[in-house]
Amino acid sequence: MEPDPDLHELLRTLRVWSPEVTTLPPFAPDTAPSAPLPLFTTWFAEAVAAGQPEPHTMSLATSDADGLPDVRTVMLHGADADGWAFASHSGSAKGRQLAARPYAALHFYWPALGRQIRLRGPVESAPSPEAQADLHARSTGALAAALTGRQSEVLGSVAELEHTSREAWERAQREPDAPAPTWTLYRLRPDEAEFFQGDAERRHLRLKYRRTDTGWLRELLWP
Repeated sequence: MEPDPDLHELLRTLRVWSPEVTTLPPFAPDTAPSAPLPLFTTWFAEAVAAGQPEPHTMSLATSDADGLPDVRTVMLHGADADGWAFASHSGSAKGRQLAARPYAALHFYWPALGRQIRLRGPVESAPSPEAQADLHARSTGALAAALTGRQSEVLGSVAELEHTSREAWERAQREPDAPAPTWTLYRLRPDEAEFFQGDAERRHLRLKYRRTDTGWLRELLWP
């Protein structure tokens, strides 16, 4: 029988930004655009080109009615002048938390380039027709998952999940426009956006955008 792994020993063997898999590109903050969305779009495209796995996944941090934090990984559905979009059921844990405290934070990490992006701001729900259109533009599997529903509720057994999921898949294939009433498209409109570029000498560059009444204010932060 093999011994249990030693967590601290494993941690001591790990490194970040190995040259074999990571390229740390130069970043000139003084040439950055005046608003965060164009820079996000450029960095996202560069993460895709660098082969970063699943660059469209991001951490979503919310807080409940008591102010206790929560975080999970979700998928980016788009980003434009209205905000950064993601989706979930309104009755899920994150849906209930956003209803109680409609303010959140997003975090992208792309280790292939040593880059992070952090955003935080108020969150609003898109109109239901827009949420349904977004859902039906996705895959059959996405629709089946939405039709399965009951997200974050207590599950009685794996067999119950398999049975309900199978029925949802059959309906999604039979009715590609089937509605999922609780499916909600959310948009985070950032008050702040921070772009982090890692540096091999640990002289990391951090560019922060802050929304003001007259536009975006840009400032550098110590790493």
